[in-house]
Amino acid sequence: MDKLLINGGPALEGEVRASGAKNAALPILAATLLADGPVTLTNVPRLCDVNTTMRLLGSMGAHLSRGEDGRISVEPRTLTSFVAPYKLVKTMRASILVLGPLVARYGQADVSLPGGCAIGARPVNLHIDGLRAMGAEISVDGGYIRARAQRLKGTRLVMELVSVTGTENLMMAATLAEGETLIENAAHEPEVVDLANFLNAMGAHITGAGTDQIRIQGVERLDGAEYRVMPDRIETGTFLVGAAMTGGHIRVNETRPDCLDAVLQKLCEAGASISTGPDWIELDMHGRRPRAVDIHTAPYPAFPTDMQAQFCALNAIAKGVGVVAETIFENRFMHVPELQRMGADIRVEGNLAICHGVAGLTAAPVMATDLRASAGLVLAGLVASGETLIDRIYHLDRGYETMEEKLLTLGARIQRIVGNGATPML
Repeated sequence: MDKLLINGGPALEGEVRASGAKNAALPILAATLLADGPVTLTNVPRLCDVNTTMRLLGSMGAHLSRGEDGRISVEPRTLTSFVAPYKLVKTMRASILVLGPLVARYGQADVSLPGGCAIGARPVNLHIDGLRAMGAEISVDGGYIRARAQRLKGTRLVMELVSVTGTENLMMAATLAEGETLIENAAHEPEVVDLANFLNAMGAHITGAGTDQIRIQGVERLDGAEYRVMPDRIETGTFLVGAAMTGGHIRVNETRPDCLDAVLQKLCEAGASISTGPDWIELDMHGRRPRAVDIHTAPYPAFPTDMQAQFCALNAIAKGVGVVAETIFENRFMHVPELQRMGADIRVEGNLAICHGVAGLTAAPVMATDLRASAGLVLAGLVASGETLIDRIYHLDRGYETMEEKLLTLGARIQRIVGNGATPML
């Protein structure tokens, strides 16, 4: 099992390119199942979750190939199976995103109940209830969601909770439904908008993506298309926090500043100087120690839960006290005990993490517990005194494309330890 070895100290300096967004690429790959023609996607990141999604589509009979520069070609018309098996779905909750497309395009789907990061309840009932309202017959047995339908019917869907994957699944299903579907209390996330833009590129009629109400006028068929996946705002934010923690100065290129307002505001509060352009963000910490900031996670456009662990790491070494309120997932402070092993003074009370900044962290062997917790531990390792060894980084590989290679270009002292190999010194 691979590990990361980090020798903390150097400030991050230089330029880095943002990869394509994992949280946009996965639903867009699922949406290719709706197409009645070949699809070409570009700027798709090389990640374990993308590879899993490709294997999942391939297991159903789709033909996929990967080219250079994040290009993936998909031929979905060769599908022969409509089953998403447990052995693939168990590693990635986003696998449920094939449910809506399969039912809408082929009238049947057998999708295993999902797995993924153990960060709290993410109920699938929103997906099931929505599809039932559109006329699908659904049962849950043997660990599978089994859905059948002739042609789905457009209807008004009111989401009980704001759900990104729920919004995406139902929006995809509605593209081929008869009549109009209205999704109310829809998720606003930029990745939802990116999916809607892709579906429209294939011939869907979707308006309102990025607002509370999304309208979808069903069509008879969707064509193939070529589409570029948006850049990853969470990866961008992670590198910016790393520069802020190390007192560094970096520029992230090929990104989307307009998607990171809440994160950039908190970095400014922490003392960073930030400038932006159409597709770049520059952060200069001027060698200073950051100030602690209060964080309250909430659905977009508020502060993203996927940046919470990174800001816990920042607060751990910041001046002052910062309170982090996690309102999205009830079990997303599993990185805190690992930060405490490195000397962080953080106390968890319910959904609050109260962080008293310390002058410095000390390296220790730590274990990643989920995707974003992994990133938080990497950032802590960048500022810790000594060598930090991070285990179970397969979580990190699910969502960050060649993170250690990008950090190396910024001056970090970091190395991947492959398998059971000996740990080299940096």
